[in-house]
Amino acid sequence: MALYRKVMRRHSVVAILFLAPSALGFMVFYLIPFTMGLYYSYMDRTTGGSFVGLANYKELLASDSFLKAAKNTFLFTSISVPITIAISLLLALLLNQSIYFRNWLRTAYVLPLVVPVASVVLIWQVLFDWNGAVNSWLHELSLSRMDWMKSEWARGVISVVYAWKNIGYNIILFLAGLQSIPRDYYETAELEGAGAIHKFSRITLIYLTPTMFFVILMGLISSFRIFRETYLIAGDYPHDSIYMLQHYMNNMFLSLDIQKLTSAAALMVICLVALVSGLFALERRFTHFLD
Repeated sequence: MALYRKVMRRHSVVAILFLAPSALGFMVFYLIPFTMGLYYSYMDRTTGGSFVGLANYKELLASDSFLKAAKNTFLFTSISVPITIAISLLLALLLNQSIYFRNWLRTAYVLPLVVPVASVVLIWQVLFDWNGAVNSWLHELSLSRMDWMKSEWARGVISVVYAWKNIGYNIILFLAGLQSIPRDYYETAELEGAGAIHKFSRITLIYLTPTMFFVILMGLISSFRIFRETYLIAGDYPHDSIYMLQHYMNNMFLSLDIQKLTSAAALMVICLVALVSGLFALERRFTHFLD
């Protein structure tokens, strides 16, 4: 027993030494700045300020710009994430079968993962610019041109960019989950006369539950990072329909309004933590029978 404890203590020391650089980097570049930002959100200014309690948060919640950004972010996440996950699952099911164009699909879904974001943005600008390819096709069909990024269609364009960029990663996760389901379950269901819908709902979806929750979690997080693509396509002040929370925080940073910036960041983190906690609670509830 003493030898076992000695070996485990030695392994623990080695593990801590390997984890120390990453833990130090996380603390210096993430934890400490966030703690300082949370502190500034309760002050009236960053240097020599005084404690003002929730005054900055009340001012933030009364801001039309912040409310617009929060509403757009919520709409984008609630629409784009489910659609992207549904398309990813459908393609993963197709790729898990022996279909003719499976190799072409594999290349297509991996491509967005390796293409730089700047190149992706250039492609979408060429497609949806006023003189872009989509408007040229509309003109050939005797339809009027549309300023895609200056209209309500901008949200649709960004949703398509988000889906195209994230579907490949989701497919990889779903394929891993599908291939981990024992084939014996499907064979037994077929012997009992179960159809394709029954097998999908009673076997595939049930045993994909852990993977599904992870994909949803990653989709939620990535939807809050759509700012990069939106910023490169539409700039600092895009159309109102795609003005996201990170646009608001970026503009507050440029104007050095640190109190609104830190308050918005704190609220965003609180919302993400609440969503993640809710997802983990649901996952524990729906996957306990798989243990």
